[in-house]
Amino acid sequence: MSPPPGAGRTTIEARDGQAGIRLRTASRKDAGRSPASRLFLLLLGILGVLVFVGLGIWQLERRVWKLDLIARVDQRIHAPVVDAPGPVSWNGLTAAGSEYSHVRLAGRFLSGANTLVQAVTELGGGYWVLTPMRTDHGFVVLVNRGFIPQERKAEFERESSGFTAPAVIDGLLRMSEPGGGFLRKNDAADNRWYSRDVAAIAAVRGLTDVAPYFVDAEASDMDNWPRGGLTVVNFRNSHLVYALTWFTLAAMLAAALGAPMIGRRSRQGPAR
Repeated sequence: MSPPPGAGRTTIEARDGQAGIRLRTASRKDAGRSPASRLFLLLLGILGVLVFVGLGIWQLERRVWKLDLIARVDQRIHAPVVDAPGPVSWNGLTAAGSEYSHVRLAGRFLSGANTLVQAVTELGGGYWVLTPMRTDHGFVVLVNRGFIPQERKAEFERESSGFTAPAVIDGLLRMSEPGGGFLRKNDAADNRWYSRDVAAIAAVRGLTDVAPYFVDAEASDMDNWPRGGLTVVNFRNSHLVYALTWFTLAAMLAAALGAPMIGRRSRQGPAR
């Protein structure tokens, strides 16, 4: 049975009408945005791309700095031991320039002046035992003699003898840790310490001529407490991952900005 006359023409006209409706709808959407608003959104997008690229470059620069720091610290740790810096050098000490230096102290520990600082190590939870040493040069240095477990706390809080003989300590120079630990503030009044805050500990113990650093003692007798040599030298270096993340975001935003222009060119067809 043949279609009635004019049926094909009606179908074509209906399709053309639907296409016209879509085109008019798209035109109304484009017309809803003024050229100024489209320009503003474009500039805002370009600014976002530049910010993401800048953050990526900054992370690459931080990576170079971190790798240099790791190399310098590794060199200090394995360098020959030197005398711990005295008062003449204290003003020039910085974490970047001096921390983890391999140093030596000679003097006598001061009895009855231990400070226990909460710590978590490979041996579990417990405390660092900080004991002041008056060096042969007259100044005082807090020495982190090492780690003790929780059950030894009372023993080392009342420890007050055995420090009359001269001692020589080799270890790593560490800068003071003021304030406290993560979400926990040092409480000198209740003798609760979460960081090795040299100035605060010295004030509570009535110490003078105290160096602005402390020394982590090296491992010695592993059968006794405290256990030295547990300093963790680990610098997180995720800057390359962060840089790639920022560059990826920049590329995605740039692609989003370019998509409408590519779409318009494809709709317009090739130039004749």
